[in-house]
Amino acid sequence: MSLRKFGALLFACALVGFIPAGAAEAATLRQVFEAVNQAVVVVRTESSAPAPKGGWTSDEGLGSGVLVSADGKVMTAAHVVQTADRIEVLFSDGQRSPARVVSSLVRADVALLELERPPRGIAPARLGDSSQAHVGDPVFVVGAPYALYHSLTSGHLSARRKLSGSFTGGVPVEFLQTDAAINSGNSGGPLFDMDGRVIGIVSHIHSRSGGFEGLGFAVASNVAKWALLERRALWTGIEGTLLSGSQAALLNVPQREGLLVQRLARGSPADRLGLRPGRVPAVIDGEELLLGGDIVLFIGDLQVNSDPEQLQRIDDALGRMERGQTVSVRVLREGQVIDLSLTLP
Repeated sequence: MSLRKFGALLFACALVGFIPAGAAEAATLRQVFEAVNQAVVVVRTESSAPAPKGGWTSDEGLGSGVLVSADGKVMTAAHVVQTADRIEVLFSDGQRSPARVVSSLVRADVALLELERPPRGIAPARLGDSSQAHVGDPVFVVGAPYALYHSLTSGHLSARRKLSGSFTGGVPVEFLQTDAAINSGNSGGPLFDMDGRVIGIVSHIHSRSGGFEGLGFAVASNVAKWALLERRALWTGIEGTLLSGSQAALLNVPQREGLLVQRLARGSPADRLGLRPGRVPAVIDGEELLLGGDIVLFIGDLQVNSDPEQLQRIDDALGRMERGQTVSVRVLREGQVIDLSLTLP
């Protein structure tokens, strides 16, 4: 087509009020973003970390989240808040509130916060049915990449990925893959469809460079709803690393595998149980670890190991625990096997 004919075509489109498809799509995205942005939050955390010269220091973190109920429930990523001593949630209009973790499922990387002061005049986001999202659908992410609050990135649903052998209450742990840009600070933020419904909670990226390469993953909203709102998975407040092979042998673990405690949230069930976190940085088999913490061998009568079915049993046992019940844990501490117990308040 000649330049003259192309110009005439554009002029004709303007006369009849024709809007190019791209412009209409951009307007729709803007409108949906403006409708849902108020429910997106910034999650700021403070955690304890070993100081280089001994003792402990405070480690600040930042992630994203989304308000899902009028009474102040916020969904975010488990890795953002799992071992946080202090949590503060910030809204776009300046409202802010302290928060605490009320439910968490580390294997699905989702957590539920409860705000001390629910926000005024802010409508919660709608949780969508992630099973109805299809590859190729346009999606967008809102969050705080590199502390740039309420940033929008858009793309498409690239694929659906079920985590092999991992379930929560019989529901497969599923991640939605997207090419919408995800960076540090986006974790825990919502993945929206074009109707403004939350279909995923941002979890992680796959990258060889360390930066975003078009491979972002969000936990499917149906998994988050089941784990956090229906099942109310128990938050333990512990971050650990599963030891096996040469690592387990080097640390004299008296069984094939064990969970090396890395960090704990102060006041969490794991902290009240008396578990000790790691405090000495080390590298074993190329993996950075904190040594000196307890190594969990048994939870109740269930031995800790990497077998998916055993992990499911442990997950189910913890999920069934209620207030007033006692949880018992056997650990290896400084070469001695000891038993710890806690009655849940």
